[in-house]
Formats: sequence, structure tokens, C-alpha cells
Amino acid sequence: MKSALISLLLAFLGPAQAQNNVALLLFGGDGHKTFLGCLNCNQYNSGSICNKYGQQGSKYNSDSIWNKYGNYGSRYSNQSPWNKYASDPPAIVDKEGNFYGYLTANQYNPKRTRIKLYVQLTDLWEEITDDPEPVADRLCGRE
Repeated sequence: MKSALISLLLAFLGPAQAQNNVALLLFGGDGHKTFLGCLNCNQYNSGSICNKYGQQGSKYNSDSIWNKYGNYGSRYSNQSPWNKYASDPPAIVDKEGNFYGYLTANQYNPKRTRIKLYVQLTDLWEEITDDPEPVADRLCGRE
């Protein structure tokens, strides 16, 4: 069953690319002041969640959404997009400050993003794996 869910998620996810040249930035923590990375920038962008060698894309950085032991990557943290009960998840904004909702698995958050790719990602996250790397690789086109 778990492998079927992984296959389903990977079928939905494709490389996250900036649409209309609008970079979607992720901020978390107290007052959403901690930069967590660019959601749809390519893997060569130093601030991208897709750059596994950069701070925001590393599964070892404490401020990365891919660090399952960090505050922003743990499925148990109130500030993580992967916690289905989180009340303080990361916010998605652009450089102009326009708000695109929260990146959260909490389906009851009225300000949850409506961006289909990120809704699918957070909806299936808990069921697919304890290892975020295959999901990050597929989302970011790093396969």
C-alpha cells in the first residue's frame, strides 16, 4: 500500500518551476521571519528548497523543510508544513509581499494554500515516507 501511495504522489509531482517569473518564497518561525527557501526556483538557485547543497534544500540544515528532525521538517512540529495539526505553518509569499496561503498539511486551516501542487504534496506527505529525499528529488526534477 505504501509503495502505491509513493507512486501516486510521484505521478502528481513534477518539477516545481517559477510560473510567470513569480518566485514563491517560504517563511516560517516566529512572525514568519525565517526564510525557508524558494518553493519554485530551480535546483541551481542558492536559496531554493530544490538545491540539496544549499541551506534551504539540505536535509541536514535545521531550517530546512526537508530535515525531518528540524523544526520546519518534522511531522510533529507546530511550524512544519508536514504536521496535519500545525497552527503556525510556513507562509508562501512573493517578493512583493503577496500572500499565497500557508504550506500546510492541516486541511482545516482556512488560509491553507490553494496551489494544487503544494496541496497534493502536503496531503500525501504523511502517508508516503519517512525519507523526504525521493519526494524532494521528484518535486525538484533532480532524478
